[in-house]
This record gives sequence, structure tokens and C-alpha cells, in this order.
Amino acid sequence: EVQLVESGGGLVQAGGSLRLSCAASGFTFDDYAIGWFRQAPGKEREGVSCISSSDGSTYYADSVKGRFTISRDNAQNTLYLQMNNLKPEDTGLYSCAKDVGAVGTGDSYEYDYWGPGTQVTVSS
Repeated sequence: EVQLVESGGGLVQAGGSLRLSCAASGFTFDDYAIGWFRQAPGKEREGVSCISSSDGSTYYADSVKGRFTISRDNAQNTLYLQMNNLKPEDTGLYSCAKDVGAVGTGDSYEYDYWGPGTQVTVSS
């Protein structure tokens, strides 16, 4: 059974940092791209970042470029998202998801398994 479990969310002031983790199980982790998505109340889900399995190439939404860094530890079956210089508009439920293939994008339709998410709240 594929499982993805996020952790590391919380309440932080603007300008602060958080590091999210996503523990994966039930599939061969290093065969698939993995992504981070977020959804704020009343807004559509947004692709934040993803990392491919084949060459480690990454994608970032324009809104987080230069502030967020995605990484993966294939030995630990874990995905990370380091978030620096957080802004109130980064507030949302952050979920990790498994891509159907080795190369990922920010399009949610490419992802077939999702974690329940971890809440990130950035106060101004």
C-alpha cells in the first residue's frame, strides 16, 4: 500500500523558515518523481515544487523560486522542502504526492498518490 505522510508544518512569522518532510512507503521511491503541492482556503491547489528521480532535476513555482528548496533522500525514502523567507501568502495545506513517472512537473494530474498534508501558517 502506497503511503505518504507529511510533517514539519506549523505557525511561523513572516520571514521565518520551516522544513517539511514527506515519508514514503509502499513503492520503489527512487523510481518516481515526487512533488509538493499546497492549497489555501478558497483557492485551487497549486504545484509548489517537484523533483525527478532520473536526474534530480527540479521544478519550482515562480512564487517560491529562490526561497524554497526541494530535496530527496532515496536511502530514507523521504522528500524534503526547505522553506525560507516565508510570506503570509505561503499559508496553506502542504501535501506531497507521487508522480506516475520519473520526471515531474507542477501539474497535479500527473500524480496518483497523495498524503493528507501538513498545515503551514505564516503570520504577518
